Amino acid sequence: MTFVTFSMILYGAMRQILVNQERRTVTDTLNTVVQRLSPVSGDLTMAQVVPRLEGAMPSGQASIPAPSESQNRIFSDSVIQKLAQADVSVSVFSPDRTNIFQSRDTPITLGKVHGVEVQEANIDDFHGLVGTAPIYSATSSDLIGYVQVTDKLTAFHATMHEITLLIMGLSFAAILISILIGYALATRFLKPIKLITNAIDVVNEEPQSTVRIPALKRNDELGDLVLEFNGMLDRIQRYIDQQGEFVQDVSHELRTPVAILEGHLQLLNRWGKDDPEVLAESLTASLQEVTRMKSLIQEMLDLTRADQVDIQFPNAVVDVHQTVQQVVGDFRMIHPEFTFTLDDDLEQKTFVRMYRNHLEQVMIILLDNAVKYSTDRKEIHVSMAENSVSGVAVAVQDFGEGIAEADRRRVFNRFYRVDKARSREKGGNGLGLSIAQQLVESYHGQIEVDSALGHGSIFRIDLPTITEAKAQALAAQETTKRAEAGKTDTHIKSNL
Repeated sequence: MTFVTFSMILYGAMRQILVNQERRTVTDTLNTVVQRLSPVSGDLTMAQVVPRLEGAMPSGQASIPAPSESQNRIFSDSVIQKLAQADVSVSVFSPDRTNIFQSRDTPITLGKVHGVEVQEANIDDFHGLVGTAPIYSATSSDLIGYVQVTDKLTAFHATMHEITLLIMGLSFAAILISILIGYALATRFLKPIKLITNAIDVVNEEPQSTVRIPALKRNDELGDLVLEFNGMLDRIQRYIDQQGEFVQDVSHELRTPVAILEGHLQLLNRWGKDDPEVLAESLTASLQEVTRMKSLIQEMLDLTRADQVDIQFPNAVVDVHQTVQQVVGDFRMIHPEFTFTLDDDLEQKTFVRMYRNHLEQVMIILLDNAVKYSTDRKEIHVSMAENSVSGVAVAVQDFGEGIAEADRRRVFNRFYRVDKARSREKGGNGLGLSIAQQLVESYHGQIEVDSALGHGSIFRIDLPTITEAKAQALAAQETTKRAEAGKTDTHIKSNL
């Protein structure tokens, strides 16, 4: 459509240019004839017209040449010969509109003449220009005749016909090429969209489906869209799996404390309530199980919230150097029987994008596990240093039981315990390391373990750092966000 539009504009412009050229030709012919005949003082006659158009002034009474001879000699003048082309006809009329000279036959009769005029005319087979002009005597200023110039525009029409055919041919070729290219582009663009639609239909029918869109070997927006869509499906699948695991784990982990509570309550209901010793024992055991269930529920809530840190704390910033020092100092106070050694290679503020409470929670989990699983050597080493990829590394090392190679691959799984009996004795639910891993990875970090059975373990976390200027900017954004949230809450409360 764009090509056709521009072709029509080009066609109209070319037509107007050619018509204007023909108009100038007719106008120049009129002016030339008027200039040659205006010196005549009386009414025009053929005897006066022919010699002047031939370029020779009459001397006395010139003989009137025959019409055929006149027509052969009329254009001997160089100016008239240049202007009077094959399509041009020159007619001269007397003041009473009698045709006294005509170079070629023309179907156009003389109409009203108001001055030098050039107009388009379509009469029968004539489709051209008609120019008329009055002829006034240069000596007496009297009207001595009229001149009419007609131009059939044969060359003009032939040229426009060729241009029309050319434009039509090019337009057809352009439309055909556009259809082919458009079909190819549409197929290229719609194919991945069709693949996405098919994948959506499959997922709607079977949410647990593992269908994915084949990766497109193209570096454009659709390729990025497919990658993002597959990533979204992976996240949805992961959430579905986590939900299923959550339900299974909760039902499994709560089954034992609920059964214990039920057993003690049935015991008390039957006869234990009358025996103070049995009553005290049952109440103590029940309270212990209730406490363990509360701890389990709290840890599972923490694990669930760890999946949403990027939404809840997008601008959170923490100084690793100061936070780790604080947590280590707290553990020194809580566990005076342990020796905590802090190897600090940072020696300055080091900022990461992480909520402070979450970093504290990760450190508490790692240090608490180190304390729980230490044996005879009650010594724990904590180290901080910059890593080689623009980040910070924090390691916690104990010299306790250690972890076997088979267990190291599963130690971050939910509810997994290396030694279930000893873990229950120490009050563990098997969720601490899962929470730590989820929190660290949610902030684009990594956590890993290196251990040898009987020689202790080293847990290491790596987090990407940011500059102090970036940390200050994010802190300012977080302050503004909280202030706006506070204003909103105040406005809602005032309306209530």
